[in-house]
Amino acid sequence: MKAIEVTGKIDAQGNLILDEPIHEITYTEQVRVIVLIPELADTEEFDPDDTPVEEIKASLRRALEEAKAGQRIPLSQMWEGIDAE
Repeated sequence: MKAIEVTGKIDAQGNLILDEPIHEITYTEQVRVIVLIPELADTEEFDPDDTPVEEIKASLRRALEEAKAGQRIPLSQMWEGIDAE
């Protein structure tokens, strides 16, 4: 059995809506779907590694546009103010 990890949302009617289509596989038989829903206690904070895909894509687009426009920070300045021991 092969596993593919994708992200998506469940709409008000209970339908699973994928963020991106699965292009690499064409399979016309029935498949199994496991839905993982994060559970957060009232005191827990969001894991910074769980940044939504759309937010990551938007950030990468902005960074690419800034790089194309020459709005870059020299590598020598990137470490200024960072206390790395």
